[in-house]
Amino acid sequence: MIIGAHSIVYSRKPEADRAFLRDVLRLPSVDAGDGWLIFALPPSEVAVHPAAGRLAHELYLMCADIRAFAASMADHRIACSPVEAMPWGDLARITLPGGGVLGVYQPRHARPQRARPRTAPTVAGRRKRGAA
Repeated sequence: MIIGAHSIVYSRKPEADRAFLRDVLRLPSVDAGDGWLIFALPPSEVAVHPAAGRLAHELYLMCADIRAFAASMADHRIACSPVEAMPWGDLARITLPGGGVLGVYQPRHARPQRARPRTAPTVAGRRKRGAA
């Protein structure tokens, strides 16, 4: 049923943040029209955490070497917090040109296998299996 995920980053300077994703992180993109870029991401995962009070969703990027990533952000003059050791991985936060903050971490937690897109079986397919 699920073939992917679409994340949205809200920005006060969307053109600058799109340029960051394209030029600094080098994410491939397509133009959905009028310069509205949609970027490809590597395989992703989703977790559900308990919440009390206001519900919010978060986006974190993952990398293989957080210290190398932080150094490359310095090369591009992108603000990056010091790396923090967390129980689940090493975390840094980058400030996008538009002012938003993204967490980037090197995971130490178990990673699920990549999900394979599935399509829903057709009605005829269900009848066939049910009849057998």
